[in-house]
Amino acid sequence: MSNSEQKLTLPLLPLRDVVVFPYMVVPLFVGRSKSINALSNAMNMDKRILLATQKNVGVDSPGEKDIYDVGTIGVVLQLLRLPDGTVKALVEGKKRARMIRFIDKEKYVLGEIEVIAEPLVSETESEAISRTVLRMFEEYAKINRNISNDLISNLSAITDVSQMADTVAAHFNFKLQDKQRLLETGSPMDRMTLLIELMQSEIEIFKMEQRIKGRVKKQMEKTQKDYYLNEQMRAIQKEMGAKDDYKSELDELQGRIKRKRMSKESAAKVRQEFKKLKLMAPMSAEGTVVRNYIDWLIDLPWFDRSKLQMDIDKAETILEEDHYGLEKPKERILEYLAVQKLVKKIRGPILCFVGPPGVGKTSLAKSVARATGRKLVRLSLGGVRDEAEIRGHRRTYIGALPGKIIQSLKKAKVNNPVFCLDEVDKMSIDFRGDPSAALLEVLDPEQNFAFNDHYLDVDYDLSEILFITTANNLHGIPPPLQDRMEVIRLPGYTEYDKLQIAERFLVPKQTDTNGLSEENIKFTRSAIQMIIRRYTREAGVRNLEREIASICRKVAREIVKGDGGKLLKITAQSVQKYLGVFQFRYEQVEEKDEIGMATGMAWTQVGGELLAIETVIMPGRGKLTVTGKLGEVMQESAQAALSYVRSRADRLGLKKHFYRKVDIHVHIPEGATPKDGPSAGITMATSIVSALIKKPVRRDLAMTGEITLRGRILPIGGLKEKILAAHRGRISQVIIPEENSKDLKEIPAKILKQIEMITADHMDDVLSRAIILPPGESLFIEEQEEIVPPELIPKEEEAVKPLQIN
Repeated sequence: MSNSEQKLTLPLLPLRDVVVFPYMVVPLFVGRSKSINALSNAMNMDKRILLATQKNVGVDSPGEKDIYDVGTIGVVLQLLRLPDGTVKALVEGKKRARMIRFIDKEKYVLGEIEVIAEPLVSETESEAISRTVLRMFEEYAKINRNISNDLISNLSAITDVSQMADTVAAHFNFKLQDKQRLLETGSPMDRMTLLIELMQSEIEIFKMEQRIKGRVKKQMEKTQKDYYLNEQMRAIQKEMGAKDDYKSELDELQGRIKRKRMSKESAAKVRQEFKKLKLMAPMSAEGTVVRNYIDWLIDLPWFDRSKLQMDIDKAETILEEDHYGLEKPKERILEYLAVQKLVKKIRGPILCFVGPPGVGKTSLAKSVARATGRKLVRLSLGGVRDEAEIRGHRRTYIGALPGKIIQSLKKAKVNNPVFCLDEVDKMSIDFRGDPSAALLEVLDPEQNFAFNDHYLDVDYDLSEILFITTANNLHGIPPPLQDRMEVIRLPGYTEYDKLQIAERFLVPKQTDTNGLSEENIKFTRSAIQMIIRRYTREAGVRNLEREIASICRKVAREIVKGDGGKLLKITAQSVQKYLGVFQFRYEQVEEKDEIGMATGMAWTQVGGELLAIETVIMPGRGKLTVTGKLGEVMQESAQAALSYVRSRADRLGLKKHFYRKVDIHVHIPEGATPKDGPSAGITMATSIVSALIKKPVRRDLAMTGEITLRGRILPIGGLKEKILAAHRGRISQVIIPEENSKDLKEIPAKILKQIEMITADHMDDVLSRAIILPPGESLFIEEQEEIVPPELIPKEEEAVKPLQIN
């Protein structure tokens, strides 16, 4: 609590941005006329003056409301007039005072005040709190070097709590409002408590400032050190007469930029990045990134292109030299060249070669490049699962690079190569993105003229590239990607095709590869046929080439050892000597016609295959078992086949409920190989019927087609591969769905001459052709009209009258 001892009237000096405490000596610079007059009046009297702080420092002529009520009675120790008209005054605070009345005179302001008396404090309390304040001040002095040891000694000598609080407060950089609160707090103990709170906050802030300054200083020292060392190295190089390498590199780079022909967007980007590079330190990390980016843009073939081969006859000759058969893709390439010759400017086609392994998809891409006079770029997409492999990484990543498309074009050094994207059906998807989705832009003729790689961040024209993709099947290619490509199917080779390829290409190639010549080795046609039939079973010719290479190596070994004569003739009889026992049965036709055994045809990734479907009937309770690692669709086909047989039981001479007392087991051999699809439906139905009526099926007949519950036969896919498999298996007759008769145009004429093609649209026709019956016996029992007994025929008068409709 405070009370007033006496009332005084003293000149008032309003202060800006400063609070004067008792026992505090402070210099003041005064410039306002009323303030100067107040100081002069004080000097003429007893030198006492009221020092009160303004609430708002921006007010030049403060009124009563603009000044805090509580201030300090001060004594003017010294007054000095300066040349510019201002006054420097040295004042000392004495006591706290509260202004009661504000008296505004013309020349200066007076304040009627009352002196605030301070209550007494017990020695124990004052000693305890004084020690706390002194300890905190010593902690502050350790981190603030501006505090002298003499000041700490002087503070230690102060015994008055109020004097200590005011002295300590004067040496802290508190906010103006906090200082005013300390001044207005009359109780010394309350003032010391508030002071401790403010000191603690100020010490924490000061420590944080010191930590920030230390970090900044450390970073500045490192930067300055690097700069100093770089400058020192350059000075040493100049002293030794060496060139300024970095400057010469920049000059060389600038020359490359001027000489390089680029698109407008990329040229502007390069110039912008080069300006940044010139301002960077030579060894900085950012400078390296910018330099690499500029190099990539300069090295790309923006307008560099191969001179195209426009001679169609020459191109056709090259294609025929490199590959036997493959008429469709050859025809498409020649069409492209013809249009290119007429139009001069045409977007490159996007072709997709789909076929089993080893049929020449990738090698055909090489031939296309040779025939069109372009360079070949090959990129394997097998196992690629990161979208950045196609589009690249953004430059913000450490070690970022463009995608494989841009990288391959940089290596090719032309912007119109043949770009072979191999194994496009074997890409994967994971958390890093879907590369097939990134390919949508690359393989879209409407978009790829402005392909934007994430690293380059400028548009690049891919429209002049002739894209060729290869795949083993279309199932692994997303439909949107399929839609952007022109699919050309490459079916498996016939035995005659393989024979021609071996004689024209494979034998000469492997002979030369193994250091042999026509004087050392000769393959007879029968020997090659033996290898094809007994040692390979494939749609392509890869294994055939391996077997030929194996024979050539063994012959080379004999020649080196001196065991071989001048010319080794490889015949059908000598093949087994070099390749060992036969790997496959060639004659797949059964030795005799079997009951419950029917031959079907299947499509696989490596071409067509023959399926032997077996059915046995056992006593049981009507259970159907289907085995052979079959998929859901194939199992459903077996159910549909049995339902058809049950619906035709009467016509087939079976009892109406025959299935209740038997179990039917349908098995397709090679049980470890997964099988699926609906095309074996009619084969399973034929096998089931044969087993039920105990009549054999023709062993030299194969069939394919999907069956419905009503016995209709629906079309299937992969017909060419299936017919080729039948031809390899020495099948003489093949039953196909009638709707597939249009696909027979794709079958080579030589095969159609050797295999009788039978079309059928109903299961009854298939059974009539496939099941062998004794002479004069019919498979189906004619449906007889039901005869109604005379006694059940209603009499004329009892006949039901027709319903009358009003």
